[in-house]
Amino acid sequence: MLIKLTHAHVIGTVIAYLIGVCLVPLVISFSKKEGLVDVPNERKIHTKPISRIGGVAIWASTMLTFLCLVFMSYYPYGSLLSGILLGGSLMFLLGLVDDIYNLDAKFKLFLQISIATLVYLLGVQINNIPFIGDIGIFSYPITLLWIVGISNALNFIDGVDGLAGSVVTINAVTLAIIAVAMTPPNPISALIGFILAGSMLAFLTYNFNPAKIFMGDSGALFSGFLLATISITGVMKAATLAILLPFLVLAVPIMDITFSSLRRIAKGKSPFVADAEHIHHKLLHAGFSQKKTVMILTSVAIIAGALASLFMGSQTIKHYFIYILVIVVIMLLLNFIKVLTKK
Repeated sequence: MLIKLTHAHVIGTVIAYLIGVCLVPLVISFSKKEGLVDVPNERKIHTKPISRIGGVAIWASTMLTFLCLVFMSYYPYGSLLSGILLGGSLMFLLGLVDDIYNLDAKFKLFLQISIATLVYLLGVQINNIPFIGDIGIFSYPITLLWIVGISNALNFIDGVDGLAGSVVTINAVTLAIIAVAMTPPNPISALIGFILAGSMLAFLTYNFNPAKIFMGDSGALFSGFLLATISITGVMKAATLAILLPFLVLAVPIMDITFSSLRRIAKGKSPFVADAEHIHHKLLHAGFSQKKTVMILTSVAIIAGALASLFMGSQTIKHYFIYILVIVVIMLLLNFIKVLTKK
């Protein structure tokens, strides 16, 4: 199948990056003045206070990019887009309040379910499962489990400089490519994915080790929500085995939240209580540096994305490797430039 990106996909990615690169330093400066920093403790691996509201820059650059596309007449008016952007904004606000006031875990979960319910009512729904077909009344709980689960999964892996941002970027590009390759294609879901990738690359410019800013709950919940919803609208609307591809694409966050929750439950603890036993913590304890840990888990995300793209055909995997190669080169250059500026 011929995969064709629109001008909006390319322009949106570039605009999101440029806006984000300008916004992140402003957020860092503001958060330091207001004391909105993440203070080191026994569960954290950083040694000095660091800005914890990077989600503000990620969300703002994403939304401002859509505004720019409106002025440039590239805005792709279509079904479900408004619901995704509304739900993503609400999830971002919830995360921001949590970053500032540290909300109770159960109350935060209740609000996440409420937001996911709103988005479900606006049409973002998982309605079919391979070999079963229409799932009827089970559509609601399964959709909620997916949206809330993936949103929190990204929050779980946000524990090493550059890790969550790198995984989100790879996942967003992968889902965007698959959305365009589907029959029929879903260019709107793809656009959200590419814009998220551009915003996240801008954030990574300042988040690679040693990080100057963290995405916080606001950034993790917002990006996780977008990945969850575009996987539904861009891939899961197909009544084929392709509906299973998001499980493969999002392998890293899914594995981490699954094992973390089961481990905590087995110990008689709440799955919502944070600890220092995530996959990235285990790699660090095994002797890997932060950069090597990021490289290992990002490689897993790339391989998982490649397998998902391969399922869609030779043209899809070809485009996948081209786009991922560009993204990886950009990541390496950003990291290299950061190292040079430190010397």
